[in-house]
Amino acid sequence: MELVNMKGVCLWLLTFLILASCVPKEQVVFRAVENIELTPGNGIDPILKADARFYNPNQIRMRLKEIEMDIYIDGKKSARVDQKLKSLVKARSEFTVPVEVQLSIKEIGLVDALMSLIGGKKYELHYVGHIKVAVRGFPVKIPVDYKREVRLRL
Repeated sequence: MELVNMKGVCLWLLTFLILASCVPKEQVVFRAVENIELTPGNGIDPILKADARFYNPNQIRMRLKEIEMDIYIDGKKSARVDQKLKSLVKARSEFTVPVEVQLSIKEIGLVDALMSLIGGKKYELHYVGHIKVAVRGFPVKIPVDYKREVRLRL
């Protein structure tokens, strides 16, 4: 009976070691959101385009699977990013993820938003969410929480 228990313990230990070796040694680092641009969209809602920049410090490559982020403008939720991807991320390298989302002017306040976008008012953009990468087939979530004040102009 003890031999059966010992085999079970060894099997669980081996499974744990195999799974632990698949997780990246260091967390992927979120660096910045760059190239923020506002373009006209469908109807009155503009499209926000940006590049999210990350760094993979690990010796293994990864595959970028998805982006899930909420975008807040001056504290008001204005958009949701939900993109599925299949990009390869090289080991020990920086990579950028293009983010494109249609903003909801209704959430910001219609008249105030239109006047401010034409005049180029400064807004606080807050990106909150995560990206998901696959390391040797195992999914890993990387949190994103980034604030930046930018001047948006149509």
